[in-house]
Amino acid sequence: MPTAATGVVGRPLELTVIIPARNEERSLPECLASILAQSEEGFALGIQWELIVVDDESMDETGAVAAAAAEHPGVRLLQPSPLIPTDRGGFIGKNNACWTGAQAAQGRWLLFTDADTVHESGNLSRSLREAEKHRASLLSYSPRQILTGFWQRAVMPLIFSELASVYPPKQVNDPAKRIAAANGQFLLVEREVYFAVGGHRAIGREVLEDVALASRIKRRDHRLRFRYAPDALAARMYRTLPEMVEGWTKNLALLFPRPIYLALWRILDLLLLFGIPWIAFSIPHLVNWQRGALLLVWLRTLYRYYARVARSNFPAFECAISILGIPLFVYLLFRSVVAHRIRRVVSWKGRSYSTEK
Repeated sequence: MPTAATGVVGRPLELTVIIPARNEERSLPECLASILAQSEEGFALGIQWELIVVDDESMDETGAVAAAAAEHPGVRLLQPSPLIPTDRGGFIGKNNACWTGAQAAQGRWLLFTDADTVHESGNLSRSLREAEKHRASLLSYSPRQILTGFWQRAVMPLIFSELASVYPPKQVNDPAKRIAAANGQFLLVEREVYFAVGGHRAIGREVLEDVALASRIKRRDHRLRFRYAPDALAARMYRTLPEMVEGWTKNLALLFPRPIYLALWRILDLLLLFGIPWIAFSIPHLVNWQRGALLLVWLRTLYRYYARVARSNFPAFECAISILGIPLFVYLLFRSVVAHRIRRVVSWKGRSYSTEK
Protein backbone atom coordinates (compact mmCIF):
# COMPACT_ATOMS: atom_id res chain seq x y z
CA MET A 1 0.00 0.00 0.00
CA PRO A 2 1.51 3.38 -0.94
CA THR A 3 2.13 5.61 2.06
CA ALA A 4 3.17 9.14 2.77
CA ALA A 5 6.58 10.02 1.44
CA THR A 6 9.42 11.65 3.32
CA GLY A 7 10.62 13.59 0.31
CA VAL A 8 13.64 13.35 -1.94
CA VAL A 9 16.76 15.49 -2.18
CA GLY A 10 15.99 18.79 -3.88
CA ARG A 11 12.23 18.28 -3.81
CA PRO A 12 10.35 19.93 -0.91
CA LEU A 13 7.24 18.32 0.51
CA GLU A 14 4.09 19.48 -1.21
CA LEU A 15 1.63 18.60 1.56
CA THR A 16 1.49 17.88 5.27
CA VAL A 17 -1.67 16.25 6.59
CA ILE A 18 -2.22 17.06 10.29
CA ILE A 19 -4.73 15.11 12.40
CA PRO A 20 -5.40 16.42 15.92
CA ALA A 21 -6.85 13.49 17.86
CA ARG A 22 -8.24 13.24 21.38
CA ASN A 23 -10.00 10.05 22.49
CA GLU A 24 -10.56 8.93 18.90
CA GLU A 25 -9.71 5.21 19.11
CA ARG A 26 -12.96 4.31 17.34
CA SER A 27 -12.65 6.77 14.46
CA LEU A 28 -8.93 7.18 13.89
CA PRO A 29 -8.19 3.77 12.27
CA GLU A 30 -10.63 4.36 9.40
CA CYS A 31 -9.45 7.93 8.96
CA LEU A 32 -5.81 6.88 8.78
CA ALA A 33 -6.56 4.04 6.38
CA SER A 34 -8.44 6.37 4.03
CA ILE A 35 -5.55 8.85 3.97
CA LEU A 36 -2.76 6.30 3.63
CA ALA A 37 -4.64 4.67 0.77
CA GLN A 38 -4.35 7.80 -1.40
CA SER A 39 -2.65 5.74 -4.05
CA GLU A 40 -3.42 7.34 -7.38
CA GLU A 41 -0.23 7.39 -9.45
CA GLY A 42 -0.12 11.12 -10.03
CA PHE A 43 -0.13 11.76 -6.30
CA ALA A 44 1.77 8.89 -4.73
CA LEU A 45 4.60 9.06 -7.25
CA GLY A 46 4.62 12.71 -8.26
CA ILE A 47 3.98 14.63 -5.03
CA GLN A 48 5.89 14.26 -1.78
CA TRP A 49 3.80 14.43 1.38
CA GLU A 50 3.76 13.51 5.04
CA LEU A 51 1.21 12.71 7.74
CA ILE A 52 1.37 13.97 11.32
CA VAL A 53 -0.95 12.69 14.07
CA VAL A 54 -1.03 14.77 17.24
CA ASP A 55 -2.29 12.73 20.19
CA ASP A 56 -3.98 15.35 22.36
CA GLU A 57 -3.59 13.74 25.80
CA SER A 58 -6.01 10.96 24.92
CA MET A 59 -7.33 8.75 27.69
CA ASP A 60 -8.05 5.78 25.41
CA GLU A 61 -6.04 3.84 22.80
CA THR A 62 -5.71 6.74 20.35
CA GLY A 63 -1.97 6.92 20.98
CA ALA A 64 -1.51 3.22 20.26
CA VAL A 65 -3.45 3.49 17.01
CA ALA A 66 -1.38 6.47 15.93
CA ALA A 67 1.87 4.76 16.97
CA ALA A 68 1.05 1.79 14.76
CA ALA A 69 0.45 4.13 11.82
CA ALA A 70 3.75 5.86 12.53
CA GLU A 71 5.53 2.70 11.45
CA HIS A 72 4.76 3.74 7.85
CA PRO A 73 7.35 5.96 6.15
CA GLY A 74 6.47 9.63 6.37
CA VAL A 75 4.03 9.24 9.28
CA ARG A 76 4.86 10.88 12.60
CA LEU A 77 3.19 10.86 16.02
CA LEU A 78 3.56 14.00 18.14
CA GLN A 79 2.51 15.09 21.61
CA PRO A 80 1.38 18.72 22.11
CA SER A 81 2.74 21.02 24.78
CA PRO A 82 0.83 20.91 28.09
CA LEU A 83 -2.29 23.04 28.02
CA ILE A 84 -2.46 26.38 29.78
CA PRO A 85 -6.05 27.24 30.89
CA THR A 86 -7.81 29.58 28.49
CA ASP A 87 -8.61 32.01 31.28
CA ARG A 88 -4.84 32.50 31.60
CA GLY A 89 -4.35 33.14 27.91
CA GLY A 90 -3.77 29.53 26.89
CA PHE A 91 -5.03 27.32 24.07
CA ILE A 92 -8.18 25.38 23.41
CA GLY A 93 -7.02 21.75 23.17
CA LYS A 94 -7.59 21.33 19.44
CA ASN A 95 -5.85 24.60 18.63
CA ASN A 96 -2.87 23.54 20.71
CA ALA A 97 -2.68 20.21 18.86
CA CYS A 98 -3.02 21.87 15.44
CA TRP A 99 -0.30 24.39 16.26
CA THR A 100 2.01 21.60 17.40
CA GLY A 101 1.50 19.78 14.10
CA ALA A 102 1.92 22.94 12.03
CA GLN A 103 5.23 23.83 13.66
CA ALA A 104 6.62 20.41 12.78
CA ALA A 105 5.18 20.34 9.26
CA GLN A 106 7.39 20.56 6.18
CA GLY A 107 4.73 20.80 3.46
CA ARG A 108 4.01 23.80 1.27
CA TRP A 109 0.32 23.13 1.99
CA LEU A 110 -1.08 22.16 5.39
CA LEU A 111 -4.22 20.04 5.60
CA PHE A 112 -5.91 20.00 9.00
CA THR A 113 -8.46 17.20 9.10
CA ASP A 114 -10.36 15.65 12.00
CA ALA A 115 -9.95 12.07 13.16
CA ASP A 116 -13.64 11.37 12.50
CA THR A 117 -13.31 11.91 8.74
CA VAL A 118 -13.09 9.31 5.96
CA HIS A 119 -11.44 10.51 2.76
CA GLU A 120 -12.41 9.37 -0.71
CA SER A 121 -9.76 7.96 -3.00
CA GLY A 122 -7.80 10.71 -4.74
CA ASN A 123 -9.10 13.41 -2.40
CA LEU A 124 -5.69 14.80 -1.43
CA SER A 125 -4.41 15.47 -4.92
CA ARG A 126 -7.79 16.75 -6.15
CA SER A 127 -7.97 19.22 -3.28
CA LEU A 128 -4.52 20.61 -4.12
CA ARG A 129 -5.49 21.02 -7.76
CA GLU A 130 -8.79 22.67 -6.76
CA ALA A 131 -7.08 25.17 -4.47
CA GLU A 132 -4.56 26.08 -7.15
CA LYS A 133 -7.21 26.27 -9.88
CA HIS A 134 -9.24 28.78 -7.85
CA ARG A 135 -6.15 30.56 -6.50
CA ALA A 136 -7.40 29.91 -2.98
CA SER A 137 -5.08 30.27 -0.02
CA LEU A 138 -7.58 28.32 2.06
CA LEU A 139 -9.78 25.51 0.75
CA SER A 140 -12.34 23.96 3.09
CA TYR A 141 -14.90 21.24 2.55
CA SER A 142 -18.16 20.53 4.32
CA PRO A 143 -18.24 16.71 4.34
CA ARG A 144 -21.15 14.35 3.91
CA GLN A 145 -22.30 13.63 7.45
CA ILE A 146 -22.63 10.05 8.73
CA LEU A 147 -25.56 9.97 11.14
CA THR A 148 -26.41 7.62 13.99
CA GLY A 149 -29.81 7.33 15.66
CA PHE A 150 -33.09 9.16 15.29
CA TRP A 151 -32.13 12.45 16.95
CA GLN A 152 -29.07 12.99 14.81
CA ARG A 153 -31.13 12.34 11.69
CA ALA A 154 -33.79 14.78 12.85
CA VAL A 155 -31.61 17.62 14.17
CA MET A 156 -28.52 17.70 11.95
CA PRO A 157 -30.42 18.79 8.79
CA LEU A 158 -31.87 21.72 10.75
CA ILE A 159 -28.46 22.87 11.92
CA PHE A 160 -26.76 22.48 8.55
CA SER A 161 -29.59 24.23 6.72
CA GLU A 162 -29.17 27.23 9.02
CA LEU A 163 -25.41 27.14 8.49
CA ALA A 164 -25.99 27.23 4.73
CA SER A 165 -28.16 30.32 5.24
CA VAL A 166 -25.72 32.15 7.50
CA TYR A 167 -22.58 31.17 5.55
CA PRO A 168 -23.59 30.94 1.87
CA PRO A 169 -20.60 29.43 0.03
CA LYS A 170 -21.06 31.84 -2.87
CA GLN A 171 -20.55 34.80 -0.55
CA VAL A 172 -17.73 33.12 1.39
CA ASN A 173 -15.91 32.55 -1.91
CA ASP A 174 -16.46 36.15 -3.08
CA PRO A 175 -13.40 38.32 -2.24
CA ALA A 176 -15.66 41.39 -2.21
CA LYS A 177 -17.80 40.00 0.64
CA ARG A 178 -16.66 40.20 4.26
CA ILE A 179 -18.24 36.90 5.30
CA ALA A 180 -15.79 34.09 5.97
CA ALA A 181 -16.27 30.44 6.89
CA ALA A 182 -14.46 27.13 6.97
CA ASN A 183 -15.00 23.63 8.33
CA GLY A 184 -12.26 22.27 10.56
CA GLN A 185 -13.02 18.74 9.40
CA PHE A 186 -11.14 19.58 6.20
CA LEU A 187 -9.10 22.76 6.08
CA LEU A 188 -6.32 23.07 3.48
CA VAL A 189 -4.19 26.21 3.77
CA GLU A 190 -1.00 27.50 2.20
CA ARG A 191 1.81 27.24 4.73
CA GLU A 192 3.13 30.74 4.03
CA VAL A 193 -0.28 32.33 4.49
CA TYR A 194 -1.03 30.24 7.59
CA PHE A 195 2.05 31.42 9.45
CA ALA A 196 1.69 34.99 8.15
CA VAL A 197 -1.68 35.32 9.92
CA GLY A 198 -0.39 33.64 13.08
CA GLY A 199 -1.94 30.20 12.53
CA HIS A 200 -3.69 28.47 15.40
CA ARG A 201 -1.51 30.31 17.89
CA ALA A 202 -3.22 33.60 17.00
CA ILE A 203 -6.65 32.04 17.59
CA GLY A 204 -5.60 29.83 20.47
CA ARG A 205 -8.60 30.67 22.69
CA GLU A 206 -11.20 30.55 19.91
CA VAL A 207 -13.72 27.72 20.32
CA LEU A 208 -14.80 28.19 16.69
CA GLU A 209 -11.26 27.98 15.39
CA ASP A 210 -12.05 27.16 11.75
CA VAL A 211 -14.19 30.26 11.16
CA ALA A 212 -11.73 32.42 13.11
CA LEU A 213 -8.80 31.27 10.96
CA ALA A 214 -10.77 31.80 7.74
CA SER A 215 -11.70 35.31 8.88
CA ARG A 216 -8.08 36.23 9.56
CA ILE A 217 -7.01 34.94 6.16
CA LYS A 218 -9.77 36.72 4.26
CA ARG A 219 -9.12 40.00 6.09
CA ARG A 220 -5.58 39.85 4.69
CA ASP A 221 -7.08 39.76 1.17
CA HIS A 222 -6.35 36.10 0.52
CA ARG A 223 -8.92 33.98 -1.32
CA LEU A 224 -11.15 31.40 0.34
CA ARG A 225 -12.93 28.48 -1.28
CA PHE A 226 -15.61 26.66 0.69
CA ARG A 227 -18.09 24.11 -0.59
CA TYR A 228 -20.19 21.06 0.25
CA ALA A 229 -18.03 18.12 -0.83
CA PRO A 230 -19.60 14.65 -0.57
CA ASP A 231 -17.22 13.65 -3.36
CA ALA A 232 -14.22 14.35 -1.12
CA LEU A 233 -14.95 12.96 2.32
CA ALA A 234 -17.49 11.97 4.95
CA ALA A 235 -17.49 12.67 8.68
CA ARG A 236 -19.09 11.09 11.73
CA MET A 237 -19.25 14.07 14.06
CA TYR A 238 -21.04 12.31 16.92
CA ARG A 239 -21.73 8.70 17.88
CA THR A 240 -24.20 9.32 20.72
CA LEU A 241 -26.89 11.82 21.67
CA PRO A 242 -24.88 13.14 24.68
CA GLU A 243 -21.90 13.77 22.38
CA MET A 244 -24.11 15.72 19.99
CA VAL A 245 -25.63 17.78 22.80
CA GLU A 246 -22.20 18.65 24.19
CA GLY A 247 -20.74 19.43 20.76
CA TRP A 248 -23.50 21.75 19.58
CA THR A 249 -23.72 23.41 22.99
CA LYS A 250 -20.09 24.36 22.44
CA ASN A 251 -20.67 25.80 18.98
CA LEU A 252 -24.20 27.00 18.20
CA ALA A 253 -24.12 30.34 20.03
CA LEU A 254 -20.94 31.18 18.11
CA LEU A 255 -22.06 29.93 14.71
CA PHE A 256 -25.27 31.95 14.60
CA PRO A 257 -25.21 35.72 15.13
CA ARG A 258 -28.68 35.83 16.78
CA PRO A 259 -29.31 32.40 18.32
CA ILE A 260 -32.27 33.50 20.49
CA TYR A 261 -33.96 35.11 17.50
CA LEU A 262 -33.36 31.92 15.51
CA ALA A 263 -34.83 29.79 18.31
CA LEU A 264 -37.97 31.94 18.42
CA TRP A 265 -38.44 31.59 14.66
CA ARG A 266 -38.16 27.82 14.90
CA ILE A 267 -40.72 27.84 17.74
CA LEU A 268 -43.04 29.79 15.45
CA ASP A 269 -42.47 27.17 12.74
CA LEU A 270 -43.47 24.48 15.21
CA LEU A 271 -46.64 26.31 16.25
CA LEU A 272 -47.69 26.95 12.66
CA LEU A 273 -46.87 23.49 11.32
CA PHE A 274 -48.76 21.65 14.05
CA GLY A 275 -51.17 24.32 15.23
CA ILE A 276 -52.83 25.26 11.93
CA PRO A 277 -54.08 21.73 11.12
CA TRP A 278 -55.34 21.36 14.68
CA ILE A 279 -57.30 24.62 14.44
CA ALA A 280 -58.62 23.77 10.98
CA PHE A 281 -60.07 20.41 12.03
CA SER A 282 -60.88 20.88 15.71
CA ILE A 283 -63.08 23.98 15.55
CA PRO A 284 -66.51 22.75 14.40
CA HIS A 285 -68.10 26.07 13.38
CA LEU A 286 -65.46 26.92 10.73
CA VAL A 287 -66.90 27.01 7.21
CA ASN A 288 -65.19 25.32 4.30
CA TRP A 289 -63.52 28.43 2.89
CA GLN A 290 -62.03 29.23 6.28
CA ARG A 291 -60.63 25.72 6.58
CA GLY A 292 -59.33 26.00 3.03
CA ALA A 293 -57.61 29.31 3.79
CA LEU A 294 -55.98 27.85 6.89
CA LEU A 295 -54.75 24.85 4.94
CA LEU A 296 -53.30 27.10 2.24
CA VAL A 297 -51.36 28.99 4.91
CA TRP A 298 -50.23 25.64 6.31
CA LEU A 299 -49.07 24.40 2.90
CA ARG A 300 -47.13 27.62 2.32
CA THR A 301 -45.49 27.26 5.73
CA LEU A 302 -44.67 23.63 5.01
CA TYR A 303 -43.16 24.49 1.63
CA ARG A 304 -41.09 27.33 3.10
CA TYR A 305 -39.84 25.06 5.88
CA TYR A 306 -38.75 22.19 3.64
CA ALA A 307 -37.24 24.53 1.04
CA ARG A 308 -35.03 25.87 3.81
CA VAL A 309 -34.11 22.44 5.19
CA ALA A 310 -33.22 21.22 1.69
CA ARG A 311 -30.22 23.59 1.80
CA SER A 312 -28.64 21.17 4.28
CA ASN A 313 -27.85 18.69 1.46
CA PHE A 314 -29.05 15.83 3.66
CA PRO A 315 -31.05 12.91 2.22
CA ALA A 316 -34.81 13.26 1.77
CA PHE A 317 -35.73 11.05 4.73
CA GLU A 318 -33.63 13.06 7.19
CA CYS A 319 -35.06 16.31 5.83
CA ALA A 320 -38.59 14.92 6.12
CA ILE A 321 -38.28 13.97 9.79
CA SER A 322 -36.39 17.13 10.74
CA ILE A 323 -39.69 18.72 11.68
CA LEU A 324 -39.68 16.43 14.73
CA GLY A 325 -36.23 17.68 15.67
CA ILE A 326 -37.26 21.33 16.08
CA PRO A 327 -37.81 21.11 19.87
CA LEU A 328 -34.33 19.64 20.40
CA PHE A 329 -32.77 22.21 18.07
CA VAL A 330 -34.41 25.01 20.06
CA TYR A 331 -33.18 23.45 23.30
CA LEU A 332 -29.62 23.24 21.95
CA LEU A 333 -29.72 26.91 20.91
CA PHE A 334 -30.84 28.05 24.37
CA ARG A 335 -28.39 25.68 26.07
CA SER A 336 -25.51 27.06 24.02
CA VAL A 337 -26.48 30.66 24.82
CA VAL A 338 -26.58 29.86 28.54
CA ALA A 339 -23.16 28.17 28.37
CA HIS A 340 -21.51 31.06 26.51
CA ARG A 341 -23.25 34.12 27.89
CA ILE A 342 -24.24 33.17 31.43
CA ARG A 343 -22.03 30.31 32.66
CA ARG A 344 -19.10 31.42 30.45
CA VAL A 345 -17.84 27.85 30.28
CA VAL A 346 -18.12 25.16 27.60
CA SER A 347 -17.05 21.53 27.77
CA TRP A 348 -15.72 19.10 25.20
CA LYS A 349 -14.10 15.68 25.53
CA GLY A 350 -13.45 15.89 29.23
CA ARG A 351 -12.15 19.46 29.25
CA SER A 352 -13.79 22.73 30.22
CA TYR A 353 -12.89 26.06 28.64
CA SER A 354 -13.62 29.59 29.78
CA THR A 355 -15.33 31.73 27.14
CA GLU A 356 -14.45 34.99 28.89
CA LYS A 357 -12.77 37.42 26.51
